[in-house]
Amino acid sequence: MGISNHELHNEFPQFGELIDELRENDPKFQESYRQYAELDQEIEGLERRDAPIGDDRLHQMKQQRLQLKDDLYKTLVKKSNGGG
Repeated sequence: MGISNHELHNEFPQFGELIDELRENDPKFQESYRQYAELDQEIEGLERRDAPIGDDRLHQMKQQRLQLKDDLYKTLVKKSNGGG
């Protein structure tokens, strides 16, 4: 299985500047971003090392990362449309 880069700027390049702005000025976004980035790095590290982790656990981690990414995306869309 290939290892993909799921860094948020790569996932949503159209929101690059907004991501940087929200990371600086929005505590809720900042916390979600931090959780996403940490989880993404953990998953990538496990995949690179082919670490002995159960498929169920890895699947749960990926599901959690996906949920965080969805939440971050919703915030980006809302803020880019002038929402508060």
